[in-house]
Amino acid sequence: MSKTAIITGATSGFGQSCAKKFAEDGYRLVIIGRRKERLDALANELSKITDVHAISLDVRERQSVLDAFYELPAPFNQPDVLINNAGLALGLEPAHKANLDDWEDMIDTNCKGLMYCTRALLPGMVERKRGHVINVGSMAGNWPYPGGNCYGASKAFVQQFSRNLRSDVHGTGVKVTNIEPGFSKTEFSLVRFKGDENRADSLYDNTEHLTPDDIADIILWVANTPAHVNVNTLEVMPTCQSWSPLSIHKADD
Repeated sequence: MSKTAIITGATSGFGQSCAKKFAEDGYRLVIIGRRKERLDALANELSKITDVHAISLDVRERQSVLDAFYELPAPFNQPDVLINNAGLALGLEPAHKANLDDWEDMIDTNCKGLMYCTRALLPGMVERKRGHVINVGSMAGNWPYPGGNCYGASKAFVQQFSRNLRSDVHGTGVKVTNIEPGFSKTEFSLVRFKGDENRADSLYDNTEHLTPDDIADIILWVANTPAHVNVNTLEVMPTCQSWSPLSIHKADD
């Protein structure tokens, strides 16, 4: 029997690559995204190889999420995998100069949207005694960097929420994984810098960064591990990236 995967943020980056990889692996798909034209184009492409149900949806809208998930038609209404991929970073200013609207958007998407999707689907997974919640966190949830303030904090929430989910579903057969990508080239930086392509592209000059396919391959592998294997957390960096030395400030003379 085909398994069903639900993927949020499916219209670009990790989500789009996951949709393609999971379709090629025989999963039927529920793909979710805000940009309807992109979503429809992806659904049309993937429907040639698998069954696809597309939902144009903003995960920040609680009731819309609950309605859409509670009303999933057969055979999509008993998902085996939920990939909570929808998320974003906005701005790179220090905390004392950051835009509060940006902070709220990150919390609403990265934290609350992920909670809404999980809470809607988790009871069914527990009842069926199978299922896998795969959250796309970030290495920023583990390691601070200047300007990472609210984004890093939101991904630290994803990490701890994943751990607590794992404790809550202990003994039910439901699995929980947090994937933590490092330096990756997607639309992430373009969104962070609000459409400034030159600034976004300059980050990746002369680097061999992670790609969406790199992370999608890892997520697919995690989803296909045997039922008795739970990958709790997986942090991934490109070889060109590592941890920064501790910063020491020296006062001016």
